[in-house]
Amino acid sequence: MSAAGFRGPARGLFVATILVGSFLLFLVQPMIARMALPRLGGAPNVWNSAMLVYQALLLAGYAYAHWLGRLSLRRQAAVHLSLLILAGLTLPAGLTGMTRIAGLPEELWVPLLLGLSIGPVFFAVSAQAPLMQRWFAADPRAGEPWALYAASNLGSFAGLLAYPLLAEPLLSLRQQSLAWSAGFVLLVLLVALAAASRYALPDQPAASVEAPEEAPIGWRTVILWLMLSAVPSGLMLSTTTHLTTDIFAMPLLWVIPLGLYLLSFVLAFADRRAPAHAVSRIAPVVVLFAGSYAMVSNGSGGLWMAGATCLLLFCVATALHARLYDLRPGPAHLTRFYLALSAGGALGGLFTALLAPMVFDWAWEHPLLVLAAALLMPLEPLLRWSESESIDSGPLRIALALLLAFAAFLAWQLDQYALRPDDVLIATVLTVFLVGTGLMVMAWRGAFLTVLAMAMVAQGGIWTIRATLAGDRTRSYFGIYTVHDRQEERLRTLAHGTTLHGEQSLDPAHAHDALTYYGPGSGVSLALAATPALQGPHARVGVVGLGTGSLACRSQPGQHWTFFEIDPVVLRFSTSGRFTFLRDCTPDARVVIGDARLELAKLPPASFDVLVIDAFSSDAIPMHLLTREALQVYLKALSPRGLLMLHISNRYIDLAPVVGANARDAGLAPLSRLDIPTDTDRYTPSRWIALSRDGAVLDALARHSPDAPWTVLDEHAARPWTDDHASILPFIRWDRLGSF
Repeated sequence: MSAAGFRGPARGLFVATILVGSFLLFLVQPMIARMALPRLGGAPNVWNSAMLVYQALLLAGYAYAHWLGRLSLRRQAAVHLSLLILAGLTLPAGLTGMTRIAGLPEELWVPLLLGLSIGPVFFAVSAQAPLMQRWFAADPRAGEPWALYAASNLGSFAGLLAYPLLAEPLLSLRQQSLAWSAGFVLLVLLVALAAASRYALPDQPAASVEAPEEAPIGWRTVILWLMLSAVPSGLMLSTTTHLTTDIFAMPLLWVIPLGLYLLSFVLAFADRRAPAHAVSRIAPVVVLFAGSYAMVSNGSGGLWMAGATCLLLFCVATALHARLYDLRPGPAHLTRFYLALSAGGALGGLFTALLAPMVFDWAWEHPLLVLAAALLMPLEPLLRWSESESIDSGPLRIALALLLAFAAFLAWQLDQYALRPDDVLIATVLTVFLVGTGLMVMAWRGAFLTVLAMAMVAQGGIWTIRATLAGDRTRSYFGIYTVHDRQEERLRTLAHGTTLHGEQSLDPAHAHDALTYYGPGSGVSLALAATPALQGPHARVGVVGLGTGSLACRSQPGQHWTFFEIDPVVLRFSTSGRFTFLRDCTPDARVVIGDARLELAKLPPASFDVLVIDAFSSDAIPMHLLTREALQVYLKALSPRGLLMLHISNRYIDLAPVVGANARDAGLAPLSRLDIPTDTDRYTPSRWIALSRDGAVLDALARHSPDAPWTVLDEHAARPWTDDHASILPFIRWDRLGSF
């Protein structure tokens, strides 16, 4: 970014003010979401709801800045500083103690809780970016203010990375809140200094200081501003959902789409236009290639496809934001422009985070937004034959029809090879030819969109469409579930994106076999088989995480079972007969819907003899279920000789040291059972941890299964996880992230 955009008095002060404010905004977002974990869980849609709240507050802040622009500079300073001080009275930042409103759905409860918790300070801080740019431009010597918006997004990007890499690992939530409050005080001082730097200017409305001859803004321009900002915003959230659900559920993956979205503003609003123009030129190529995978829903591709999806987001966001920059008005309409930009961002978030989960059974918003991006992005054709005067329109139409027919043929062929692991080379060649055909028809936007849609359907999209038409998928606030029958193996599976939640055999003779993580050698199966000997014939068993209900058929006569499940949709798979474990083996079991930790805390002490926590096999770790406070809830719910079983199988995160540290903190000596089954078609490797306040119970458990040895868990983190301080960063298996 050149220094030209910051030319003028006190430019360093304004840059610092904008950087600090934006840094604080994107530091507080994940901080409040982390504080909400014990109440809301760790589903990807919780983050999307949080983003929707932030976008709505940002819109309100920009509207306030636009309204404030009608006042004189001195009155603007007085009002804004007063607002900042009033908002500061709500510090330190934290989660409100408001209780859940009965009957209010998650889609509305989560935004309400987050909005009430962080609303005042977020609203006040969000207004300072457009306001500081307006104050900066009020001095005739200052020059254009637009590059300051790039600095704003650079500060946002820094804040976004600082949280998972520095704040969360190093500071407790209390310390984070106090540090953020100190940053807020610094911001108030910087705003006061910025106001003082403009105090000597004529005390009149800012509009009268700026050029009065600027043309009014038409409604068509405003609509275009809205669309150009809404599509990248929605695509950022849909990319997060698509990646974490269907492609590569990697830890901290949610940071990447938001970071790329912010960096696109840095590039698009920079003074030097060459980088933004270069990205805009290659964006159609990236859209044709990476966008063809926008309908993939079978978990194939791994890391390289995740990279292509992120590249698609960055190129699209940069191209659309660069076009938005090219359509910017003069400084007199600065706050109106940013108000429209913020409104578009909020609309994109509203569509993706609130409407799409209610309307679609899968992340259909993602391919729709990719198509919308292709409709809006600048297209600079490689072949300009449509502009040639030497070619008649008739032959031109014939050539276009032939190219589209060739593209349809390529798409038909690609559909035959796209999902076959052994035919990757053929699929790649066909994809390259299809992309080349799309580039040849770039002169006609409709033809370009048609080729892109063909590529989406051919590149695995037909499977996604068929699953929707067959009713195999169900979407809830907590995720997208697919029930799939593998007839050749006579298995019915339940998957949440790339994460398997259970299987049931379609063979009546094996319909009650517990498969996947619950095979005969798994820790939980060994523990449940030993339960009558350890706890008596009338043991009370609690299971956190229903899934397909596989564990129900590990029950024995005389026992009393209770399941805890956060998502009502998961329960419907069992009650509707899609999976019959619950109906056939524990028809009298009680099923409690809600967050298990909160529901367990409501129960009387010693409610269970065995408690199974089966909520960590997914790649999204609900950290609030593995803290010191959570362990105390579990122990309180157990009888004095009760047995606690923790399932910690995870592809990318090693949870054993966390459990070891928490157990040592509680004075417990845990046992570990790592099961590597030989029948990999039916069973999945798993790791279970057994804990009890009574060491004799664990000794008896080990003696009960001599052929399946237990080992003492000797892995310990430096300190236990608590509600106030927990980070997955030290426990990520980095070597596995690149193995897909």
